Amino acid sequence: MVQNERNIRHELVVEAGRRMMMAARTAPKARGVDIVEIALVSDRTDLERLSAVMRQKGEESGMQFLLRDAENILQGDAVLLIGSPVLNQGLNCAYCGCTTCADKPISAPCVMNSIDLGIAVGSACSLAATLCVDTRVMFSAGWSSLSLDWLPGCSQVIAIALSCTSKNPFFDRQPREANK
Repeated sequence: MVQNERNIRHELVVEAGRRMMMAARTAPKARGVDIVEIALVSDRTDLERLSAVMRQKGEESGMQFLLRDAENILQGDAVLLIGSPVLNQGLNCAYCGCTTCADKPISAPCVMNSIDLGIAVGSACSLAATLCVDTRVMFSAGWSSLSLDWLPGCSQVIAIALSCTSKNPFFDRQPREANK
């Protein structure tokens, strides 16, 4: 059998995304408590749904970068979503600005959850670099995905856009304006 890379590129990126899910899962977590949720969006219809939500949020909020990023994710093959719920770790570390965990508002994320999320994103991106997959960490796509409830119970989500092209489409991006 002879397989041309151009014919299986999407499949290769999706497989890399799956491996990145494993890297995010095995990343160290505060107190050994695994609160990270992970999903891979690889179907074109779902990518278009995410892009539409990003455009809507961009128009409603005036955050122009959402419009640019909404188009940008469609240039790739997949988006990895990594999120965490609001869960107090009970350390009373005061990193969130409150003296104790009991003083922290219930809706505010525990700093340890955010740190765990960042470490998981870093682990996934590290593997992507090893696999030579183009990536871009995107708050915009993660924040917008919350509206789609693809990671139920999560209060913060970070997205990693994935691509495999001769030039990374997620860099050297031009700003987009509303209604263009």
